[in-house]
Amino acid sequence: MNTAFYIAKRYLFSKKSTNAINIISGISMLGVFIGSAALIVILSAFNGLETLVISLSNTLAPDLRIEPAKGKTFNPQNTVLLNFKKDNRVANYTEVLQEKALLRYGNQQFIGVIKGVSKAFLANNQIDSTLVQGEFILNANGEDYAVVGSTVQYTLGININDQQRILEIYSPNKRTSSAFMPTDEFVSRFLHPVGVFESNQESDNQVIIPLKTARALLGESKNISASEVILKNPDQSDKVKSELQSKLGDDFMVKDRIQQNALLYKILNSEKWAVYLILTFVLLIATFNIVGSLTMLVIDKQKDIAVLNSLGADKSLIRQIFLLEGLMISFIGCLLGLILGGIFCWLQISYGFITMAEGNMVVNAYPMTLKLLDFGLVFLTVFIISLIASYISSRLSVKRFETLKQAL
Repeated sequence: MNTAFYIAKRYLFSKKSTNAINIISGISMLGVFIGSAALIVILSAFNGLETLVISLSNTLAPDLRIEPAKGKTFNPQNTVLLNFKKDNRVANYTEVLQEKALLRYGNQQFIGVIKGVSKAFLANNQIDSTLVQGEFILNANGEDYAVVGSTVQYTLGININDQQRILEIYSPNKRTSSAFMPTDEFVSRFLHPVGVFESNQESDNQVIIPLKTARALLGESKNISASEVILKNPDQSDKVKSELQSKLGDDFMVKDRIQQNALLYKILNSEKWAVYLILTFVLLIATFNIVGSLTMLVIDKQKDIAVLNSLGADKSLIRQIFLLEGLMISFIGCLLGLILGGIFCWLQISYGFITMAEGNMVVNAYPMTLKLLDFGLVFLTVFIISLIASYISSRLSVKRFETLKQAL
């Protein structure tokens, strides 16, 4: 292998008798270089978008969410859950009761989701970062308030500074099967909206209210829809989830952040891998230029091959020479592409010279996130494609071995 590598290196960097061979080899290397750099940049861009979108969607999402496996509600007076609330790994434990309801504000109405939360919900330090207007207050001076999502505010035209109008919430009365008056079929509550939050499409359809108000609206005196848990160390979520799920059994589902936003994660990953496959196909075409380059090199080195055979080189050694030649072309182009792509992404992360569209209030520069796994993935992709292309070329190099030998 050392002999084959030495000869392949000499063939790669030495001047060929036909200048076109140098040009074709350079084009092959350039194709791999551009393809590798483009793959790293695109994958890092999708990583950045994924990080940004998930960070926005997870602002109100807990580390763990406990839900019933069947039905909509469950009794929170569960021994396992009561003990878990006291676990020193838990930073915040919130009881949640939510359901769809009719929302009215003035002459406008909207079917949204009311989310009743216990007092512990306000201890979450991240909720203030979601506020667009007003304050995150659910109760003050003995009066209950509501904080609405941005979609609810836009649809109903809510003005939190207007003290004359209130938000009307209507929910079906579970205790009444039939009534003479239509109003008796609904339970209603009237709250002043004091804040507007914005997180993600699902959360923005919600109205957050005190748990006791939600209980009165939904007719649930004990049960809750879910328990939301924020951990002191989010990195322990997988371990805590596994332990809690085994203790709760099949009657409950313990969901982490990915499972709570399963559709969002699926969409982001699907788009990322779709673009990866498209660029890999482009890289495949560029890499197979190596076949043409090595074929030209075989023609140029006919006499050298015959001489090597006369000196004792067998077909295996000659195949190794041209196999290594193709791999070296690919690896040099790939490594240079990875370096350039990495530098480009680092500059974008540090200086943000590529900006987002005007009016974007979330970020100014296009987000990017470098992951070591992506570099390994691109390198592995180039290795596999170049190995196939180089193997084809190396087989062609000895296809007419005896004819080349007689040419000496």
